[in-house]
Amino acid sequence: MKVGSETKLYKAERTDVSQNQGKFRTHFNFPGRALPDHGDHGYGPLATIVESFMDPDTHIAMHPHRDEEIISWVPAGVMRHGDQDGNDLVTDADHLMVMNAGETFWHEEFTRADDPPLRMLQMFVRPHSLGLEPNIQHEPIDAPVEGEWRHLFGPEGSHAPLFVRNEVDLFDLRLDAGSSADLPATEGRDAYFYVFDGAVEAADTRFGKTESGLLVDDARLTLTADEDATVVAFLIDPDAPVTRQGTIGR
Repeated sequence: MKVGSETKLYKAERTDVSQNQGKFRTHFNFPGRALPDHGDHGYGPLATIVESFMDPDTHIAMHPHRDEEIISWVPAGVMRHGDQDGNDLVTDADHLMVMNAGETFWHEEFTRADDPPLRMLQMFVRPHSLGLEPNIQHEPIDAPVEGEWRHLFGPEGSHAPLFVRNEVDLFDLRLDAGSSADLPATEGRDAYFYVFDGAVEAADTRFGKTESGLLVDDARLTLTADEDATVVAFLIDPDAPVTRQGTIGR
């Protein structure tokens, strides 16, 4: 649905694509579907954003991924990870994980009985090439500052603390009610944002929890929080070369 008359801003309601596996539940967000007549569920290198829920004492058994970059963003709680290389990692509000699956990477995810219920995002980026070297990144991240975008990942060689192997950057933001911030912008990149919590207004349109917007021009866009809000935003080169053979992020 187009919502901006002067800017090319498109709004997507909460996704209706979901899976319920009992203690593990997912909602699949497809940024390309915000754009009318767009023949791809993804938008350039950004394939899918998955809102995931895990109850305490949940185990997702060891399984493979290939030819996709998987980013685990956990704003609260913990997501535990084991993998083929023997890593035993905890991703939480202080850490970000990027699994560059490459040719194949096996991992498992779990929560313990005494962990809190978990709601997180897993983001799937299409790499520029097939059969890349598998890699795992798990790094501490700076504490968020209210009203400031935090740069979390970018292409190889960028100034972000973690990298993906294509032309996508991720930022997150906490906004107190009534506060405003401009959406990140870079020449030649389009922007996609997802409201994880709360609500924001942009171009005279309200974007509530789990709703998203796709901005496909270089216009400035300001987000104003109608209530305390947490937002993630991606800067995407829609013309970057991509592969489409990932396990999930096709």
